Amino acid sequence: MDSLILSRRDLAFMLYEWLDAEALTKRPRFQEHNRETFDAALDTAERLATELFAPHNKKADANEPHVVDGAVRIIPEVKAALDAFSAAGLMAAGQDFERGGMQLPVVVEKALAAYFTAANVATSAYTFLTMSNANTLLKTGTPDQIRRFVEPMLEGRYFGTMCLSEPQAGSSLSDISTRALPDGEAQYRLKGNKMWISGGEHELAENIIHLVLAKIPGEDGKLIPGVKGISLFIVPKFLVNDDGSLGERNDVALAGLNHKMGNRGTTNCLLNFGERDGAIGYLVGKPGQGLANMFHMMNEARIGVGLGAAVLGYTGYLHALDYARNRPQGRHPAQKDASQAQLRIIEHTDVRRMLLAQKAYVEGGLGLVLFSARLVDEQHSAETPEAREHAARLLDFLTPITKSWPSQWCVEANSLAIQVHGGYGYTREYNVEQFYRDNRLNAIHEGTHGIHGLDLLGRKVALQDGALFRAFGTELRKTVRKVRGSVGTPDALDPGLASLSAELMAHAAALEHAWQSVEQVTQKLYAVGDLNKTLANASLYLEAVGHVVVAWIWLQQALLAAASLDHGDADFYRGKLQACRYFFQWELPKIGPQLELLASIDTTTLDMQDAWF
Repeated sequence: MDSLILSRRDLAFMLYEWLDAEALTKRPRFQEHNRETFDAALDTAERLATELFAPHNKKADANEPHVVDGAVRIIPEVKAALDAFSAAGLMAAGQDFERGGMQLPVVVEKALAAYFTAANVATSAYTFLTMSNANTLLKTGTPDQIRRFVEPMLEGRYFGTMCLSEPQAGSSLSDISTRALPDGEAQYRLKGNKMWISGGEHELAENIIHLVLAKIPGEDGKLIPGVKGISLFIVPKFLVNDDGSLGERNDVALAGLNHKMGNRGTTNCLLNFGERDGAIGYLVGKPGQGLANMFHMMNEARIGVGLGAAVLGYTGYLHALDYARNRPQGRHPAQKDASQAQLRIIEHTDVRRMLLAQKAYVEGGLGLVLFSARLVDEQHSAETPEAREHAARLLDFLTPITKSWPSQWCVEANSLAIQVHGGYGYTREYNVEQFYRDNRLNAIHEGTHGIHGLDLLGRKVALQDGALFRAFGTELRKTVRKVRGSVGTPDALDPGLASLSAELMAHAAALEHAWQSVEQVTQKLYAVGDLNKTLANASLYLEAVGHVVVAWIWLQQALLAAASLDHGDADFYRGKLQACRYFFQWELPKIGPQLELLASIDTTTLDMQDAWF
C-alpha cells in the first residue's frame, strides 16, 4: 500500500528531476554525498515517521499535555519518537561533519522534515524548534555558548525554544516589556512574561534552551522604546556548569498551558521569567541587535511553517484520495437503474474536482517550500558571488509567500479532504478533521497573513530599490522563454503533442500577462503617496502575488512532465500536467478581479470606522 503520509514518487520528482539536488554534490560542502546517500536519509525519515511518529498522532491529540503537581505530563510515545529521531543523527542533519552532522543540503533536510511533520506535526515541533534554535546560535553565539548550549542540542540532549511574544504585545515586538538587568560582566537577570511558547516546558530532554527577546534599560533606567532596545538572550531551564553538567533550576516558571484547537501534542506555554531574583540569561551578540539576530530563527521558522502547512495538506489529500478510491456511493447522473452497483466516489466529477484542487494546492505548496530551501543552498554554496546574491534576493522576496500561501491554500485542501469524506470526515474516527485543526494554526504561526502582506508589499517589493521584486520577475520570464523555446512548433503529425504544446504556450502567456499586471498594480500602489492607502489591502496583494508564484512553480513542473511522458511513468506525469492545467484554468484567473481592486486603490476597509460596526 502506498504511504498516506507523503508521496515518495513526488518527492523524488521535485528533488531530482526538477530541483536537481544531485548537482549540489559537485560543490565542496556536499561532495561526500550522492543520490544514494540522500535516498538513504529519506528511507530513514520515512521509516521513523511511519513507525514512531504517525502511530501516536491521534493519541497525542486526544491526550494533550497537562500539568500534575507542577510538572508537564506527556504520553510516553512522544519521547520514544524524539529519542529515535536524535539517535538517527537527524537533529544535526544539515550540520558540519565536525559537529557530528550529516552535512546534507537544506533542500534534502527539508524533505526529511516533510515526513515527520506530515506524520505528526505536534511531536516534530520539538525537533525543528531545537534545530532552528541551534542554527541561530551557530550564526550569532560565542564559541563558549556553542559548546555549552548548541552541541547538546545537536545531540538531542537539550531542546530549544524561541520566546518572542508577550501577553500584551503579541506580534508587536517593539512593545515587549521583558527587561534584562546586567548582573556582572557575563550575565543578565531577566524579568517578564512570554506567551505562546511552543515546547516551553516538558521533561522530554535534559534541558530546555530558551532564546528570549528582552530590553536592556538605558542609562535613565527606562526601557528604550521600539525595536532598537531589543536584545537576545540565552536563558536555560537549568544552568549549565563549565564542565557541561547541569546546575540549579533557573528562575523560569510555567504559568500555564494554552489549550489549542490543533497541535495539541506540543506544549504551548505561558512562561514567567524572574519570579524570584531574575532568570539568569546570557547576551547573544551585541545589545540592541536582538531582533536582527532572532530573524535567523524567524526566517527559518517561516519556511518551516510553510512546509508544515503544505505537508499537512498533502497527507490530508492522500487520505481523501484513498477514501475516494474505496468508498462506493451513488451512480452517474444518467444512470437511473438502482439495481446497478454503486460507483466509487472518485468516479463522480465533483469529487475529482475537489481532489484535483487539493493536488494543485499541496503539490504546488510543497514545491514552493522546497524551491525556497534550494535557494538557501544556492545562497550559501553557489559558485559565484553574483549567483549567491541573486539567490538571497529571491529567497527574501519569496519568504513571506512561502510561509503564507501554503498556510491559506493547503488548509483549504484539508477542508476539501473533509468534504470528500462527507459526514465521516467530520468525525474523529477519521484523520482528516485533525489535519484541518492542526493546519489552521499555520495561518497565525510566525506572523499572520496581514503581517506578511505588509512585509511583502511594504518592505520586500521596495527593498534595494526594487531589486528583489525584479529578481523574481527575471526568473519568471526566464521560465516563460524556456517554455517557448522548448515547445517550439507543435508536431502536426501528433495531435496529442500539438494539443499539449499549445496548452503550455497558453500557460506561459497567461503567466507573463499576470506578472505584467502585478508590476503595473505595484507601480500604482506606490504612486499613491500615502502609505496607509498603499498598504490598506496588502493581504490581498500577498494572495494575488502568491498565486502567480505558485503558477510559476507549476509551469516549471509541467514543462518537465511534458518532456518526460515518453520515459515511462506516464500516469504520474499526466497527473502533473492536469494539476497544472487546473491551476491555470481555475486558480490563476482569480487574481484578475483582485488586481483590479488593488489598482483602484479601494479604501473601503481603510475608511471603515469602529463605531460603524
